[in-house]
Amino acid sequence: MFGPSETEIIKENLSHENKKQAIGLYYTTYLENHSKLVDYNKEIDELLRYLKNKGIKLGIVTGKAKRSLDISLGELQMDNFFDVIITGDDVNKPKPDPEGLIKALSVLGVKSTEAMFIGDSDADIQAGLQAKVYTIGVQWLPDYQTMEFTNEPDAVFDSVTDFMKSVKAGGLYES
Repeated sequence: MFGPSETEIIKENLSHENKKQAIGLYYTTYLENHSKLVDYNKEIDELLRYLKNKGIKLGIVTGKAKRSLDISLGELQMDNFFDVIITGDDVNKPKPDPEGLIKALSVLGVKSTEAMFIGDSDADIQAGLQAKVYTIGVQWLPDYQTMEFTNEPDAVFDSVTDFMKSVKAGGLYES
């Protein structure tokens, strides 16, 4: 399911009366199986390190709950890259509504015209476009991502390598 955080999805859709127990089991299972289901991606790690070393402010806007995102970032050793993190727990309206993206820009003190938003789903692209941010659609994980966007992003990349080349060439932002 897409939209609200997994905690909200469980609360709204599970017919079992002990939803708190179910949520606890979900997170225990998520942590126990994370390394089996999510592979470390060296290219993404290098990209994040490169951008961070260039002084680029980085943020995450996700529909995931804070608790599951913290697990993922910890397991992937990516918990120190981001200047702002907006989760599904932090918004009233999930993507495709731009609320989370607008909050992130506000926290960073960045205008929409100074920002870039990278997304892999129709909801991401719609949120970025509605927030009037330069929006990039990525399709570098074909088994998990939208392969055709309903709304046209400002740019599309199908590999981390091509995106990194464009960044290094100055094609996406000014150094």
